Amino acid sequence: MTTTQESRALVVKGEGSHIFLDDNRKLLDASGGAGVVCIGYGHEKVTNAVCAQVEHVPYVPSRFFNNSPATKLTQWIKQRSKGHFVEAYYYCSGSEAMEAAIKVAYSYHIWKGEPNRKYYITRKESYHGTTIGSLAISGHLGRRSPFESILPPNVYGISACNSYRHRKQGETDAEFVSRKVDELEQAFIKLGPHTVAAFIAEPVVGAASGCLPAVPGYFKAVKEICEKHGALFIFDEVMCGMGRTGTHHAWEQEDATPDIQAIGKGLASGYQPISAILLTSKIISMKESKGAIINHGHTFQDNPVGCAAALAVQEIIENERLLPNVKEQGYRLGMLLKKNLGSHPQVGNIRGRGLFWAVEFVRDKITKEPFDPELQVAYRIRQTAMNPPHNMIVYDGQGCAGNGMGDHVMIMPAYNTTEETINSIVGILTNVIHEYFKGLKLPMKLHPKS
Repeated sequence: MTTTQESRALVVKGEGSHIFLDDNRKLLDASGGAGVVCIGYGHEKVTNAVCAQVEHVPYVPSRFFNNSPATKLTQWIKQRSKGHFVEAYYYCSGSEAMEAAIKVAYSYHIWKGEPNRKYYITRKESYHGTTIGSLAISGHLGRRSPFESILPPNVYGISACNSYRHRKQGETDAEFVSRKVDELEQAFIKLGPHTVAAFIAEPVVGAASGCLPAVPGYFKAVKEICEKHGALFIFDEVMCGMGRTGTHHAWEQEDATPDIQAIGKGLASGYQPISAILLTSKIISMKESKGAIINHGHTFQDNPVGCAAALAVQEIIENERLLPNVKEQGYRLGMLLKKNLGSHPQVGNIRGRGLFWAVEFVRDKITKEPFDPELQVAYRIRQTAMNPPHNMIVYDGQGCAGNGMGDHVMIMPAYNTTEETINSIVGILTNVIHEYFKGLKLPMKLHPKS
């Protein structure tokens, strides 16, 4: 559902976990916008850091100079990754970061003397960005379809690791992982292992599938397949990274490390537009051995104001010990969602990690049949939540069931959220879902007795 600029409400202020509209309404932001706002609105330390940097120097052309905030932020990232990442490049959006990741992966193989590695293996029901390159590696049909005829063809999609929709009855984790990894192996064989540049995935899938974690052991097995065939392993953590799942990097809970990683939304909590690609010594050593450069520059690359904001946000997350709070309140959020909504006949699955949770809706709980996309169930639930008396923001998505079908809403509050706020979020969402489906008046579905 698209809206015109004139039809959207006007935000006049943000404070803590709330935003204020020009019609005097106060909305509880339970989604951080699109999973962006991770420390709430109006944190003085960040606004002071931004203002100070603007006064000092607001722009530095990265082609000619380095700048202190970018240098300090890179050092912070290197230390917190325990040396896994050795270099970072900063951009303005997740799409730009993923575009850079695509180009760096191909460049790596050029430096290595393997120019035929032009294919990227990605997963269905995924989303990696809105630019042509990043959209091409995305598996979100709704966002791809208007531009399908102009998207590059060197992308091969395999199925997602969706336990709720893809696991066979009685299948163990190990069996499920084995079947999924075999699909990846067959993709390499079909394309020709020497033609694949990289495998790309979100450790916890965001908007396209609704906070979908992988089955334990999946990414470890995937990484082994990539290494076997000489392909790079790229994680897109634009939405799920930088603390959203309870650790700095979502992959810290996966027993698998990326060669290249993209980060974004939670990096600066929306105080400035900033994203990044993080590179390992594997990439940088190859680059330096050839005397090469990263041939991907942006006007606002390594912007000092954005980097100053990001560093301030990350220091707040660390100094205020917010990652333990993400785990604690995330556990409570998941528990309450399942308690309050798990038995609802139109709630098919509740899933997530940290403060990154989603509720998937189904036409039929037994068969997992999704709703007709024309009903726009998730969008209408989001609109119901935003309207009085509920006055709360959740993030809606469509396509999680595959083939453009499946509705979900996502709950992604700030890392400094409280038990009281979590209780309010779940209470309001519960009322919204009951209200919406009561008004939908679905005809009863009959199932044959087994």
